[in-house]
Amino acid sequence: MATGNQENAIGLKQVWSWFISFVIRAAKEAKKLGEEDPRRVIHSFKVGLAITLVSLFYYFDFSYQGFGVNAMWAVMTVVVVFEFSVGATLGKGVNRAIATLLGGGLGVAAHRLASFAGEKIECVILGMSVFFIASAVTFFRFFPKMKARFDYGLLIFILTFCLITVSGYRDDEVIDMAQRRLSTILIGGCATVFICMLICPVWAGEDLHKYTASSIEKLSIFLEGFGRAYFQVANEKNQENNVASLDQYKSVLNSKGIEDSLVNFAKWEPRHGKFRYRQPWDQYLKIGTLARECAYKIDAINSYINSDVQSVIYIYLQTPVEIQKKIQEPCTKMSTECSYALRELAMGIKTMTCSLSADIHIVNAKASAKKLKSMLKNGLRPEIDLLEIIPTFTVASLLIEVVSCTVKIADCVHELGSKSKFKSPDPVKMKKQTSCKKLTRSPSIERSHSFSISIE
Repeated sequence: MATGNQENAIGLKQVWSWFISFVIRAAKEAKKLGEEDPRRVIHSFKVGLAITLVSLFYYFDFSYQGFGVNAMWAVMTVVVVFEFSVGATLGKGVNRAIATLLGGGLGVAAHRLASFAGEKIECVILGMSVFFIASAVTFFRFFPKMKARFDYGLLIFILTFCLITVSGYRDDEVIDMAQRRLSTILIGGCATVFICMLICPVWAGEDLHKYTASSIEKLSIFLEGFGRAYFQVANEKNQENNVASLDQYKSVLNSKGIEDSLVNFAKWEPRHGKFRYRQPWDQYLKIGTLARECAYKIDAINSYINSDVQSVIYIYLQTPVEIQKKIQEPCTKMSTECSYALRELAMGIKTMTCSLSADIHIVNAKASAKKLKSMLKNGLRPEIDLLEIIPTFTVASLLIEVVSCTVKIADCVHELGSKSKFKSPDPVKMKKQTSCKKLTRSPSIERSHSFSISIE
């Protein structure tokens, strides 16, 4: 008996220890999430406030007598519509309101038309209408443009139409039921939109703007450190730390999903801050595409220096010294000038000003690329073994392509500045910002926005 009690005590102690460790881990993770982006904590309180406000319709007798059980639809609307950003919330709110209105109206019309056919045929007509409407709307969801902006609305349309049509068969008060549900859904949607916009709003357009600038900045960080990591690798004492710091660009490789979502959300948002009503959001997608193209070139370059520092030294030292000296200067110049140009462009996007010196750096990079191309064609000795210089020549060729990508990014950023009416900067102020301050971005932009669609 004593042995059994001891085993139970040990088991309870182990369960308690596991529970305590679980709580500690959860608290640390919650603290980390809040520190990454304090807006998450504010968003959580905003959702709680909205649900509490609309639930009052269910608690008070005078409102419950008017809406009945349908008052719960207001709470359900807040739960499924309230998103992290204003654009995402407005998109879902407008989709839900229009879809509920159209679906409810069409459901009432189908019920009324079916009622004229007699009780026996009514259920057949209602069943056929549900089949054809649900099938047609589901097919519309496959259209790319419809799916991008109205997929949630199409789902709500199907849901509302089917609920009104099917439940109306057993309920003669179908119009009254539809009116109550529509009213409570509109109340929940309006409460959600007002709280989301008036209390510490999070603008998807602003996050997209910062995200684009940060992506370009990460490309410049790699190119800035590339010369030290590759061409001067034998002389660097802390080279492993330098190589480890060059991996920030990798987040740009998978940026398409969040950029597409942020652009979609931003298009729903009204004018705010420096962003006009018809802001050229699609231009950010073009910049993002070119940034990913440049990042893929950089990723190919990084394969030569990322795996092992000793292998990088071996590859570089296998190249004849004469070729090393000829290639090092233009390659270092290209990477440095492209880095400066990209940093200037990123700073220009962040401050919404036209870049002053990016074009100068691009001209210098193009001149170095032209010099290197001529050297690769005509400046080699015929007796050199090509196998010894292929790795170095590969890196040089990729750098030339990076210069070409940088030129395209600069053109696209200039076009964005023209469409968005970027201002001319103060040279003294911009010089201080460039020299004293680097762009920083928390990973919260990727992790804070939710892109999944939920439906009750």
